[in-house]
Amino acid sequence: MPRDTKMSKVGSNVTLINVMKLPGLNTLGISLARIDYAPLGENPPHTHPRATEILTVLEGTLYVGFVTSNTDNKLFSKVLNKGDVFVFPQGLIHFQFNPNPYKPAVAIAALSSQNPGAITIANAVFGSKPMISDDVLAKAFQVEKKTVDWLQAQFWADNHN
Repeated sequence: MPRDTKMSKVGSNVTLINVMKLPGLNTLGISLARIDYAPLGENPPHTHPRATEILTVLEGTLYVGFVTSNTDNKLFSKVLNKGDVFVFPQGLIHFQFNPNPYKPAVAIAALSSQNPGAITIANAVFGSKPMISDDVLAKAFQVEKKTVDWLQAQFWADNHN
């Protein structure tokens, strides 16, 4: 059943089935997620510290990718259509984006852990509690402190349910 993406600032809704929602997954080392994308919606850059992810597009088109670790920071990306599959290696930052301005998209993700974890990069960096010092972030991102202050003031919403 399609999930609501209208309330999400990023235009997606991730419905995760893991060991906390389905105790029968305990010791099986798997979990599953359905991701609904609004037109131009995304599952923003994030990582799973305990799982590799394999994504299958069920409906629509997705632009997906992941970035390798330092020092290369190489982007591997592809446009996927219905039936296409893509693998995101464990721990690497990855994303999915629906480039279609008129039609939604749907995907299923299988993860190699009963509790894969999810760290959304923008939420972790700019929405931490307590906040990371704007001095630290301004230097790390090579921007002015007022830019960091503005980013930290945004409402960092979670698209995972």
